[in-house]
Amino acid sequence: MEPGHDSDPPPRTRHPIARFVVWRVAVGIALLAGISVLVFIGTAALPGDAAAQILGRNAGSGALAILNRELGLNKPGPVRYWDWLTGLLHGSFGHSLVSGDPVSSLIGFRVVNTLILAGAAGLVLIPLAMVLGVIAGRRPGSAVDNVVASTSLAMIAAPEFIIGTLLIFFFAVKLGLLPAVSILAFGTNPLGDPAVLVLPLATLVIVGSAYIIRMVRAGVVEAMRSDYVQMARLNGIPERRVVVRYGLRNALAPTVQVIALTLQWLIGGLFVVETVFAYPGIGYELVESVIARDIPVVQAVAMLIAAFYIAINILADVAVVLLVPKLRTAA
Repeated sequence: MEPGHDSDPPPRTRHPIARFVVWRVAVGIALLAGISVLVFIGTAALPGDAAAQILGRNAGSGALAILNRELGLNKPGPVRYWDWLTGLLHGSFGHSLVSGDPVSSLIGFRVVNTLILAGAAGLVLIPLAMVLGVIAGRRPGSAVDNVVASTSLAMIAAPEFIIGTLLIFFFAVKLGLLPAVSILAFGTNPLGDPAVLVLPLATLVIVGSAYIIRMVRAGVVEAMRSDYVQMARLNGIPERRVVVRYGLRNALAPTVQVIALTLQWLIGGLFVVETVFAYPGIGYELVESVIARDIPVVQAVAMLIAAFYIAINILADVAVVLLVPKLRTAA
């Protein structure tokens, strides 16, 4: 070996977490490209004819042919997919087949409304579920644990439309405290009338928090029975610090994945909740667009949902790697 070579700095390598993030983002983009093909094929397979839906059942074949040509629906499938995909890459979702307006203007405020409702639900249900899960997991088998476990199990078993209907019956019909539906004027921000958010928000929190409660409880129970927690107690570390530093932290890794799944469920649950309460979000808009066979709107909403799902998965995977030291070295 030549002199001085043993002191040369090692070759620079990319940080393992950065490499992991780049890889996950690349996989996410590839998945989104594949999903775009499935979305296009799925919307093309919707029953009925968009031109007939627009002109009505009594429209003649000539008028239908003219409208199909104007809308570009007479082009081959690969050509229509390429036109749609290049539009997406340039930030254009196209125009609604029903109203002729840009899709972005139709769903823009609805996306904001959905994000407000989903964000408020997440801000409430995640801390609430974690606190209840820790309380139940610290004393397994106690009366509090039994109440939390049985209640969360009942919440899991009840679908969103049942919970929403019951809330409407008690708080809107019987007590008259809150509006039964969350109807807003076009483009109106729901924060201007917070009362319309209460029942949809309560429905999402009741159903969505149950999964996190049970996972946090199971993780805390397992962590609190571990050897390192017992050793920390024998060393005289205060119980609160033991729970937070050793019990909760080690229970968070699997819980992060459940939180991610719950956030993804919020989007699917929003379709039901927004429909039950007539809340003007993307879930309600998607249902209406499918009925009207407004293909560009359906495609745009589907791609937004897919992008949200993939982004949540990437963030959850990165959070788990940051929480578990051995995964950071293996990333």
